[in-house]
Amino acid sequence: MSVDLVVVGVGYVGLPLAEAASAAGLSVLGYDTSPLVEATVAAGRSHVPDVSASRLQAMRARGFTVTTDPAILGDADTIVICVPTGLTANGGPDLAAVRAAAATVSEHLRPGTLVVLESTSFPGTTDEIVRPILEKHGQTAGEDFSLAYSPERVDPGNHRFGVRNTPKVISGHTPLCAKQCAAFYDRFVKSVVVARGTREAEMAKLLENTYRYVNIALVNEIAIFCDRIGVDVWDVLHCAATKPFGFMPFVPGPGVGGHCIPVDPKYLLDKAEREGTLLGVVHAARLVDDQMPSHVVDRVTRLLAEHGKPLREAKVLLLGVAYKADVPDTRESAAIRIAVRLRAQGAELSYHDPVAAAVPQLGPPADDLDAALRTADVAVLLVAHGAYDLGRLSSTARLLFDVTGQVPGEEVVRL
Repeated sequence: MSVDLVVVGVGYVGLPLAEAASAAGLSVLGYDTSPLVEATVAAGRSHVPDVSASRLQAMRARGFTVTTDPAILGDADTIVICVPTGLTANGGPDLAAVRAAAATVSEHLRPGTLVVLESTSFPGTTDEIVRPILEKHGQTAGEDFSLAYSPERVDPGNHRFGVRNTPKVISGHTPLCAKQCAAFYDRFVKSVVVARGTREAEMAKLLENTYRYVNIALVNEIAIFCDRIGVDVWDVLHCAATKPFGFMPFVPGPGVGGHCIPVDPKYLLDKAEREGTLLGVVHAARLVDDQMPSHVVDRVTRLLAEHGKPLREAKVLLLGVAYKADVPDTRESAAIRIAVRLRAQGAELSYHDPVAAAVPQLGPPADDLDAALRTADVAVLLVAHGAYDLGRLSSTARLLFDVTGQVPGEEVVRL
């Protein structure tokens, strides 16, 4: 029995994709190497915030299941690889999951199947890395099976744009592969954009996230400069954002986090270095991002000193350790880098997050928020989760340092 789609890697990208395809009437199954993911979905519980338990249960009623048995790949008309692409211990691209997924797919690939890579990587990944693995059992891409690349555009916590209404960039190893890929996504995505080739589509994804990376670095650097010269950066940003053309607002923060923004530009820099090219603007943005946690610690140190308290004797409470508001993901979170620096300088650290789970390297979180606010010498708001009553934070804390710029009141100290 054939199935329209098997999603390989049922996580932040794979599950929303599966949900969108299932809701459009496609038969969908998931393959994941994690028994925990298999068991969680089987129990009707969603492990991804963007897919609610009720939507997952509706998917299951339509036949969706997740299995650790790769044999289901042999029944797929289309296989979409959505595994993570992180960084190695040395900070370089880590394609181990992509290689492993491609190897598994190749063992079960039947003629006529469309294989799509959605995992983010540098230009050339689909053709130079994935294709040879898929072809190692004798089949040829573009002849025996179709090969395509379509970059994921999932934005966790975004309630306005999802898989269905976000334009989908697609590409193919051959024009026919691209045509088949477009026809597949046309079944459940409103708008499909065809790239010239897989390298162009891979590069487009890196450009999208590097654009954000560079602009966040710009406003972070402006924030550091405004602090030095005594200018209110939040008022500067408010005024600049009133221009109806030629300006797009970004806001400063403790440093970029998450699985994409701090990672994808490093894939681009690594590829550029291997090609003998220096991307100066991107490299400069990385330097700014790397210094933001230290800047936050420096501001906290100065703030405490103004109140007669050295950092090495202070109780510091971090509010929000996820990488963005209302998302439980702590991957690459700047809060963790800040916490490490604060502890290294002798601060007694505690943290609270109403959304994210406990971070093992930081220890258990504070259970009683009000008690933690009253006890801490300074509370540092790093992420303004919707569950936080910002006015209450300000009135309860002995001293509040707002990195987000969202706490009302003239008495609040802001980044």
